[in-house]
Amino acid sequence: MDLRGRNFLKMKDFSKEEIEYLVDLAAELKEKKKKGIPHDELRGKNIALIFEKTSTRTRCSFEVAAYDLGMHVTYLDPDGSQIGKKESIADTARVLGRMYDGIEYRGYGQVIVEELAQYAGVPVWNGLTNESHPTQMIADMLTIKEKKGDFRGLKFVYMGDARYNMGNSLMVTCAKLGMDFVICSDPKYYPDDELVVYAVEEAKQSGGSVSLYHDVKVACADADVIYTDVWVSMGEPAEVWDERIWDLGPYQVNAKALSYAKDDVIFMHCLPAFHDLGTGIGREIHEIHGIDEMEVTDEVFEGEHSVVFDEAENRMHSIKAILYATLRED
Repeated sequence: MDLRGRNFLKMKDFSKEEIEYLVDLAAELKEKKKKGIPHDELRGKNIALIFEKTSTRTRCSFEVAAYDLGMHVTYLDPDGSQIGKKESIADTARVLGRMYDGIEYRGYGQVIVEELAQYAGVPVWNGLTNESHPTQMIADMLTIKEKKGDFRGLKFVYMGDARYNMGNSLMVTCAKLGMDFVICSDPKYYPDDELVVYAVEEAKQSGGSVSLYHDVKVACADADVIYTDVWVSMGEPAEVWDERIWDLGPYQVNAKALSYAKDDVIFMHCLPAFHDLGTGIGREIHEIHGIDEMEVTDEVFEGEHSVVFDEAENRMHSIKAILYATLRED
């Protein structure tokens, strides 16, 4: 499988075979790291990380992955570049493309990372946009393969707001890999109809399926994987919390939801999670609404079915695979 020079912008751009290749490569690189086997095969290369939205896991994953591969990294925080402000996206791309071997972007509209890729002349990787989160997908699929052994035929349930990057990316990825993907939410939080149609067609080719339910018991019945994300995305105003708590409260991942699933169901979350009062936002919501947990209960988050920290670690291994696959020279 040759992905040299490719961009990594959204899951629609990649075939089932290419996704599986990246997952297997991530597993191989993870094993090398665990065994202390050097794999700094990209020595001398340089990459730029543009973060218009800050992050813990994404930044750390890209930096450690790059260092392990022998590369140098320049981190540009939200105030560290003039992209889209004093300098156009196209001009920024052409400048950085002359200096770096690859560029990561984490920020807002998908159109921004697509334009960067159009003009950079080097691989561009999407660390997260409003519409797509492809690097998280490779980490998630690596985690599922580690825990379940295969993808085909697994029932994957996504609970909560499925309109944005996580719901979109998971639906497409699961459909391509032959899973039975289920959205469980209030219908107003379903993905865009056009993307649902695309995913349904992909699922037909892979032997999977795509379903949308608002009934938790029906959706979670015999689930192999239950997944959720925060109810309010970065960049959205705080005022939307009231509406989301009211609308999405019935779709909280709790012990009752897990009771409908298979005995060996795994719980996944891309993090950060509001499962207790350990965050400023969590405490603020508690003061206003009197609730201690939001999209997932602490019982589930800390319970035996949770694989969230395996999943978080796998961000680094999967991003390393993406960097290596797109930048290797032979």
